[in-house]
Amino acid sequence: MAAASAVRAAGRRSRRLFDIFVAEIPWTVSSKELKEYFSQFGSVQRCQLPFDRDTGFHRRYCWIKFSTPEEVQNVLQKDSHILEGSKLALKQEIRRRRSQRKNPHE
Repeated sequence: MAAASAVRAAGRRSRRLFDIFVAEIPWTVSSKELKEYFSQFGSVQRCQLPFDRDTGFHRRYCWIKFSTPEEVQNVLQKDSHILEGSKLALKQEIRRRRSQRKNPHE
């Protein structure tokens, strides 16, 4: 019985997306450069850098997805992150997939 609950708990952890929200990104930094920078802290699974359709420039913020929560903690332990002379603003976010969100009608 305990083994089954451990397997379920591991499954729940693997479905979570452990993300860092990054703001204050210089205009000249690309998603490739962000992924390279954050890979020093762990395995970067994805870098989502949204662009403005009207201007063609990115919106100066992104989300970084890591493989494990430990890698997220590695990033957060560093006092400051600086790219091209600008200090990045970081915030930890734990987002869940839509299938894991509670139904608001319940």
